[in-house]
Amino acid sequence: MRMLSKININNANLEEEFFPFFHVENCFDKELDSSELLRDFPSINAGGSFPTEKLSQGPLKNLIEELEGAEFKSIIEDKFDINLEDTEVITTLRGFSRSKDGQIHADSKSKIVTVLIYLNPDWDHQKGNLRLLKDNKNLDNYIKEIPSEIGNLVAFKVTANCWHGFKAYEGKRLSIQLNYVNPQSASSHRFRHTISSKIKQILKRP
Repeated sequence: MRMLSKININNANLEEEFFPFFHVENCFDKELDSSELLRDFPSINAGGSFPTEKLSQGPLKNLIEELEGAEFKSIIEDKFDINLEDTEVITTLRGFSRSKDGQIHADSKSKIVTVLIYLNPDWDHQKGNLRLLKDNKNLDNYIKEIPSEIGNLVAFKVTANCWHGFKAYEGKRLSIQLNYVNPQSASSHRFRHTISSKIKQILKRP
């Protein structure tokens, strides 16, 4: 079963005034029961990124495999008019936002494109929504705010000025992050995520 709505993603407008990005309000196929993704999402009670390699087969794993596949890569290539043939894909999960998260930043040069999908069934908070920014000084000077509700997808080309962040929020906040990265950087990205995940597991033990 297809997980993503190719039509909705293809129809999304690319905005380029400050840096290239596009937003899809409902990125999932209309036949998908999104509650299955939520049931499949692992319990994450610490901040930061967690690798997906150990996920068991199920709806969430199927979604990640589709995101990492050739068809989705082709859509991203067409959207941003770039060649991702020689890149590698790093996918991580986030399940908890710390009060220190969301500070304004631009992604590292080792990343070429960042894709974020939010998986929160209800989001009535004023904080915690990603803002794509016009500069690196003010969270209120934003181009667009991306809702954290389930099905929202945002993808942006990594540039020196791809500033983004969100107003500090602490609590459950589910998302998938996919990055197309330079091959020479892929192993270091994976190593950092794996080590970070293991340290967090150790620290939360009684």
